Amino acid sequence: MKIRHRIRRAHTALASRKEAGMTTAEYAVGTLAACAFAAVLLAIVKSGGIKTMVTGVIEAALSVAS
Repeated sequence: MKIRHRIRRAHTALASRKEAGMTTAEYAVGTLAACAFAAVLLAIVKSGGIKTMVTGVIEAALSVAS
């Protein structure tokens, strides 16, 4: 019984090492997706209509505070 327990524990340790790099790959994919999303949002915000709307909202907020 002790040998089976040791083998199972060693197998679990090896399995966890094999998948250790998966988190790094997942972070890389998530980072790329976030950068792509930020690029799309930046392109939208730089467009004329949205830029005018955001400027109007900021000016309205600043004029209320005065």
